[in-house]
This record gives sequence, C-alpha cells and structure tokens, in this order.
Amino acid sequence: MSTDRPSLLVGQLLSFAGDPFTEGPEAARHSQRGGVLVQGGRVAAIGDADALRRAHPQAECHDYGAALISAGFVDAHAHYPQTGIIASWGKRLIDWLNCYTFPEEARFADPAHAASAAETCLDLMLAHGTTTVCSYATIHPESVDAFFTAAQARGMRAMAGKTCMDRNAPDNLRDSVQSAYDDSKALIARWHGRGRLGYVITPRFAPTSSREQLAALGALWAEHPDCLMQTHLSEQTDEIAWVRQLFPEARDYLDTYERAGLLGAGALFGHCIHLQSRERARLREVGAALIHCPTSNSFIGSGLFDLAGLSAEGQRLGLATDIGGGSSFSMLRTMAAAYEIGQLSGAALHPAQLWWLATSGSAAALGQGGRIGNLAEGMEADLVVIDLASTPAIAQRAGRAGDIWEALFPTIMMGDDRAVLESWVAGRPVHRRNGQ
Repeated sequence: MSTDRPSLLVGQLLSFAGDPFTEGPEAARHSQRGGVLVQGGRVAAIGDADALRRAHPQAECHDYGAALISAGFVDAHAHYPQTGIIASWGKRLIDWLNCYTFPEEARFADPAHAASAAETCLDLMLAHGTTTVCSYATIHPESVDAFFTAAQARGMRAMAGKTCMDRNAPDNLRDSVQSAYDDSKALIARWHGRGRLGYVITPRFAPTSSREQLAALGALWAEHPDCLMQTHLSEQTDEIAWVRQLFPEARDYLDTYERAGLLGAGALFGHCIHLQSRERARLREVGAALIHCPTSNSFIGSGLFDLAGLSAEGQRLGLATDIGGGSSFSMLRTMAAAYEIGQLSGAALHPAQLWWLATSGSAAALGQGGRIGNLAEGMEADLVVIDLASTPAIAQRAGRAGDIWEALFPTIMMGDDRAVLESWVAGRPVHRRNGQ
C-alpha cells in the first residue's frame, strides 16, 4: 500500500471524550456507521462514512460492515522474556521467579534467542489487537536491543527497559550498581526517542535491588526525566513481608522507592494490590500510574485489586496482561478478568470503563494520551477492528443486543484473537485474521 494514498476504514466506531469512571458511559462516543480516514500514519478525519467517501474518493476503502473500529489496545505492563513460560503450573510469586522466570531469563544472554522471543511476543500481541506494549526485558542489554529492533520493524510505539537486579537472584542474572547505571544510560542514548520507541528505567522490584542500586537508578531517572520508570509494588503479602525485612528503615513498600528517587509522575507501579493508606495517598499526590494485571493476580493468587476504590480516589490507572505471570496475551481476556475481579470486590464495571482502561486509560498511564489510545483527529493511527460475532456463542448473544454495550460485552467476556479482524499500526495493516 502506498503511504501517500489515504485509507478509509468504515464500520462501527468507538471513541472517548472523557473518562467513563468519572463521567459514566456517556463519556464514550459510538457511531453505527462511521469512517476513519488515515493518511501519513495518523487519523486525518473521523465522521460519517458516506460523507468521507464523497470527500475523499481517492482513498482506499476498507469496509468492515458491522465490525467495530477502535484505537488499538495498550498493554501497560508485560514481560516479553516470559513469553515461552506463559501458563506454567502452580507457583506463588517468589517460587515462580525461581522456578520459571530466572531460568528462562538466563537464556537471553544469547542475542538470537532474545530476537526470536521478541518477534514471537510482538506478533502475538498484534494478533490480539495490542498495538502498544510496555515491557520488561532482562539484565542483558541485548534483550533490550532485540525488543526494540522487533518493535521498530513493525512500526510499533513501544517501551521497554533493561531489568536491573544486583541481589536475591542467580549469579548469572545479577548486574551491579555501576553496570545497571551504565548499561541503562547507554541504552537510553541508543533507543530513547528513536522513532516510536521509549526507554523505561527498570528495577525489577525492591527485593532484587540493593539500596545503592535503587539510588543509582533514581539518579539516572533524575538525569533523564523524560523516561518512564517501571517496577512492581505490593503484589503479594509474603513479598511485602520480605521487603519489610530487607528495608526495616522504610515506612512501607513504596518508601523503598521514594527514598531512592524512584517516585514521580512518570512512575509505573505494577499490581498495587495490598497498598496502605499512606501509599495510596502518596501515589495519588505525585500522579504515579497504578497498573492493574488481573489475569496475573488471579493466576498467581496475589489478591484483588481495588479498581473501583482507587479510581474513586483519582488514581491514574492502566491495564496490562503481565505475561507470563498473566495467563493470556489478549486484552479482551484481561478486561474480562478485570470485570470478574471487580465483581468479587463488589463493583460491576461497565463495558465502557473496561474498554477505556485497555485503550485511553493505559495510554495516559504511559504518558502517551496525546498520541495513542483513542480515535481522534491527529492521533497516531494504531487501530483494531473487532468482529462482534467471532464465534457462534458470541454471535448468538450479540444478536439479542439492544445497544452497543450489550453487543460489545459478550466479546469482552468470551472473545480472543478470533475477534480481531485486523490490527493497524502507524496507518497500515500489520495483522489480518487467518492471514486473509
């Protein structure tokens, strides 16, 4: 396809004019028969399909009928090196790391293995409609190179960082205070801001970094404040007890990061299930992002994320698969798990809230709300086309729908990659269902 010739995508449209957690479902905008004009990798216009056809007769038209066109999904927390161990049986967090994660991550010293894993992961993401991902790599700089090389080849907006660990990890997966700083700084210079890529300063979590390493990464972040910082926070109760033993001087888990300069508006904290009141207040005060990983939280038995309560407090929230602790590459399945956890917590999430979390909410959490995560003129054209009748079970339920939400909710709860007709990245189709 010529990059100069515009494309017109026609179907049902779903976008957001605000946050449905605070404004209700009315914050969503639905068009039964709309068009998205794409040119130069961006959304050039949105409107009535027939009017756009008349105004742009030269555009290559992609008519998807009753399928739904939306911004592509944004996965705000993933571990691409764990692609090969997704859905491994039966371990709590610390055992999971020791039995599955660390042996697998040791393989990423081999650049060829890292490259293969990165390509597999990103192709699976695109097949499930995810057009942006923020991922952890391993301690090996080559693992970051592999991820960014694969993302750049696909034109994706993507974020990642070298995972830093200088204690409580196998010898072959430890770096040092100095090498963590030096390697991360060199990777920032090599990749940050290159095309659609962004570097993320990445201490794995407090137990695997010494005070000195956390402080060095905090200093690096202060030198590069346009980078994001990602880590884990309060995932499991035994993890929190371990942190208390390792950092007796800290007021709480969050304080281990704050003392090191690793707390701010560009911080991404994964899980955040068992937060204390001081931690919640401080996270809200600085505007850090809390990333909900529902399939991981249930698969590893971590607990129930207080999505409704944290949203009511005004916290910045994102949604993520957390592969491979998370058990699915699908943001549809991730939305379904978030709904189920909400039900267990006494809060029924509306489909508009779930879809917003997987698109606009996660984009804002990553500091990309002005670029991706919504259908709006001028936004980067990362799009997903959803078949709302992708299986017989979904089709028969959607056939009884009285409005868009009744039509969409069965796909949220029962959908998978079969529901993804196409994924578009930077204005071009990069995945078609069944290769059609």
